[in-house]
Parts: sequence; structure tokens; C-alpha cells
Amino acid sequence: MTEQYRYAVVGAGRQGVAAAYDMAKWGDAAHILLADANRDTATRAAEYINHLIGRRIATGVEVDVSDYDALVELLKPVDVFLCAVPFVFVLDCTRAAIEARVSMVDLGGHTDTVLKQLAMTNEARAAGMTVVPDCGMGPGLNNTLGVYAIEQLQARGAAPREVRVWDGGLPQNPPEPWGYRCSFHINGLTNEYDGQALFLRGGVVTPVDALTEPETIEFDGFGRLEAFVTSGGTSTVPYSYEGVLQVYENKTLRYPGHYQQFKAFKDLGLFRETPFAIAPGLTISPRQVYHALLGPSIEAERVIDVCLMRATGTGEKDGKALSLVIELIDRYDETTGFTAMERLTGWHAAIMTQFIARGAIAPGVLPLEKAISATRFLEKVRRRGFHIMERWEGIETKPHEREGEF
Repeated sequence: MTEQYRYAVVGAGRQGVAAAYDMAKWGDAAHILLADANRDTATRAAEYINHLIGRRIATGVEVDVSDYDALVELLKPVDVFLCAVPFVFVLDCTRAAIEARVSMVDLGGHTDTVLKQLAMTNEARAAGMTVVPDCGMGPGLNNTLGVYAIEQLQARGAAPREVRVWDGGLPQNPPEPWGYRCSFHINGLTNEYDGQALFLRGGVVTPVDALTEPETIEFDGFGRLEAFVTSGGTSTVPYSYEGVLQVYENKTLRYPGHYQQFKAFKDLGLFRETPFAIAPGLTISPRQVYHALLGPSIEAERVIDVCLMRATGTGEKDGKALSLVIELIDRYDETTGFTAMERLTGWHAAIMTQFIARGAIAPGVLPLEKAISATRFLEKVRRRGFHIMERWEGIETKPHEREGEF
């Protein structure tokens, strides 16, 4: 196929670079623009993509996303772009995309922001462009797996009732004493552990506190892991399936011991941001102290990681329960140097940009679960070589496994 699409990635960090690689390899890209507030970061990212692909397809440029007019001008020649900047900038980037009439995907991770984006759908539709927020690994691929379970139950004539999703990124060799490595700023981790998740309980959207409801779950080859509530992972799915499903929930996976360690930090008050006086003339923010002390111990530039994902969907057919279990496991890729987290996050977002570029998604602002069929989306995931296991329970069938090809 003739290369014809012009992509951009705004925010040339780890996930953004992985997304650009996928656009170059699979997206029929004529050109990819990598933009970042740091010109050197953008230039290095573009050079790395050109090295991996073996030709000059990417260019790095400097842009400050807080400079609205400059962002609009940057985007005008582009067909679709990935917004890979912190969620506090996402709304203004959405407005700039609408003004530039350029379609957009983002790695937002903040549900309240997504709801505000959805309110712009008429403006986006009038501009003839498309926005799909909250792509990535979680939120993103986790919900694609959850919705896939719903679609497959319905395809077998079952009424879906409950969907549960677990996902997490872990170091392959957990270091002592924390058993965890964080490849992003610790503030992002604390925000996940300090907010509220939105679940469906009894068919109703229900807020649930983060760092609650721990459980044990097993994965072949990894043994027993912990799972517990964190914020943001379900995005808008509970709203979309309210009154349809009785249960929709998502929990984060960690090695044993992690939950009690970080719950102790939270219970001690170290997640609090409001400063308080600890001595005459000395006021501190507990969270800042906590980050300053713990951050260097768990943050790392590069993590040799593994990402684990599982979704279970349960429904009813002819008065009998029918369940589907879906699993995806991915590891650090030595060939490209991308971590599993970068691959699952960046490539999921890149796949969505390519659906938009090829005209498969209508104009407007659409939640991920309504933008494109999850079944169709996972065909593209498999094509990239990700192994997705499916196992039916409650019917006479063998485990169904399919592997994509590079």
C-alpha cells in the first residue's frame, strides 16, 4: 500500500516513541513528527525511530503544549496525532486539535478529563475530526480485553453479566526490599493509589477507594500475585455499560507484599499533599517528602519488565453460566529495546490512530469502548505478535489460542 498518512506524537517520551515505531511499521506512514518541549529529546526520538525502521521517516521538533497557537500550527499538516503529555494538558490539546481539524488519540488516564472531552463531540464532529481518549495499557488495552469478553459472550448468544479485569507491569527480577520498579515519576503511582476507581456494582456506577479490596490471583509461571483497586483504569466503560452489566471492575497486579507496604504509607498520611507544621517555622508536604525519599529507590530509566493482563467475562445462556477467560503476557523486547509497558501502552494508542487515519472511526469524541469493535481491534494486536489466550468455561470446547505474526 502507498504510504500516505501523516502522524505526529506530541510528547516524545517512552510510550510516545514506542507508538511512533508502530505507526512507522504498520501505519502506512508518509511521515511522523515527534514533538517535545525538549528539542534534544524530540531529535533523539526521531533518530531512534529512523534507526529501527531503516529509513528517514521521522523528524523531531520542539513545541511547548502550553503555547496554544504554536500547537495549532504544528498540527495543521497532520492527519492524526497521539497526545502523550500529562493529563493536565489534554483538554487544551483537544481544543487545539479541533481548531486544527486534526484527529487525536491520547494517553490521558484521568476520567474527569475524558468526560469533559466527550462534551466536545459536537465541535469535533463539525470539524470533521475524531478524538479517542484514554488509550494505552490501562486505561486502554485492559478495557479492550474487557469489552472483547462482552462481545464474545454476545456472539455466543449469552447475556453478559460480569466482567473483571486485572493488569500490571512488573520487573522480571523484583529488587529488594520493594519488589517493584517504576519507569515513570512516582507521583503518577501515588495518584493511582490515592484516588477512587469507578466500578459497576449491582449495575450502578460506584466509586471505590484505591488501595482497598486486596485479593490473591495466580498466573502460570509467576505464581501468586496481589491485586487491588487503583484509580482511573476503567475510564468511561462503567458509564457505557451501566444497566447492562451488573459488575465491571479492574484491579492492579503486584508481587506479594506490595499492597501492605504502600497501604502503610497511605495510612501514615504520606500521600497527603497539604503542608503542615512539624516544628516552629518548618512546614512540609508529606507527599513531597515521601516522593523525595522513596522515588530514587524505585524509579529506573529502563525496567526489564513483564506485563500481565487477564479479563474474565461471565454471562448466562439458556439458564446456564458461560465464561470466557482472556490472558495476554508480554515481556521486554531486546530487539527494539522497548519495555513491555511501552509496547502495550504505545502500540495500543498507535493502533487507534491508524483506525482513525483509515476512516474506520466516525468523527466526534468517542470513548474507546464505542469507537471500534474490540474484536476488530484485537485482530491488529495479534498481528503485531502478541499472544492472546482464550479459554471458555461452561461449554464443551478446548482452549482457543491464536497467535499473531509479525
